[in-house]
Amino acid sequence: MQIVGGVHKGARLAAPKGQATRPTSARTREAVFNILAHGIEGFSFEGTRVLDLFAGTGALGLEAISRGSRFCLFVDDQADARALIRQNVETLGLTGHTKVFKRDATNLGPIQSLKPFDLVFLDPPYGKGLGEKALLSLRDGGWLIQGAIIVLEERHDVEVQQPDHFEILDQRRHGEAQTIIFKYN
Repeated sequence: MQIVGGVHKGARLAAPKGQATRPTSARTREAVFNILAHGIEGFSFEGTRVLDLFAGTGALGLEAISRGSRFCLFVDDQADARALIRQNVETLGLTGHTKVFKRDATNLGPIQSLKPFDLVFLDPPYGKGLGEKALLSLRDGGWLIQGAIIVLEERHDVEVQQPDHFEILDQRRHGEAQTIIFKYN
């Protein structure tokens, strides 16, 4: 597994052993980042604050930093995933640009002293409705700026409910996966 674009293009990332974490494929990541860079009017990675929920390896947030985002908060409730994220962050020398939190992405609570985020990646376990719950948690906890972009990955045959205040900008199938790009209004 490696970064597919930006200043860290080609850098290798540590991948999980076993099936507990399912990283987003390089092909899907590349497609999503091309859509964000070229298909979402007015969007730029430069200076964005990124939130990577169900972060797993951290590949999505690290890809965003590689392309110009200034900060990423990685959230995962699994100790093995958080250790893998820290390893990948250290390998790329991005410790000062990241934080790793242990938290349930479907129950984030209020944002409190953090600043809201411009870009959010949601890559939950497929078919459990966790993406919709995380969207509601983001909205209700004040985690998003107005106009934030949210990318949700889910299994291709799962119908995702669109919560209030989330506009679908793009929806595509990538093999067994689908991605839905929302804008928070």
